[in-house]
Amino acid sequence: MATLHLLSHSPFSDSRLSSCLRLLGADDGLLLTGDAVYALQPGTAQLQALELMPAGITLYALEEDLQARALSAPARALAIDYPAFVELCGRYAKVNSWL
Repeated sequence: MATLHLLSHSPFSDSRLSSCLRLLGADDGLLLTGDAVYALQPGTAQLQALELMPAGITLYALEEDLQARALSAPARALAIDYPAFVELCGRYAKVNSWL
């Protein structure tokens, strides 16, 4: 049963990203929103960890949050808008928000 994991907190302020990465299932998805998109900064350990995720795990980033922080999605991540975010939540059996 695939789960969409939602992260919105900066990966530099706590360990939610690393905890989430340890618990991802083979067909899960990970959506970075808010300050969590800072994990996509080039040259960071966080981006390296995301790029090393198994291919079956899909990485998404909210386009509006990338733009607000002057970041671009790396090749490993799919940038999505809010309507796609809503559609994505319906595509997975469960949605887990890492509050």
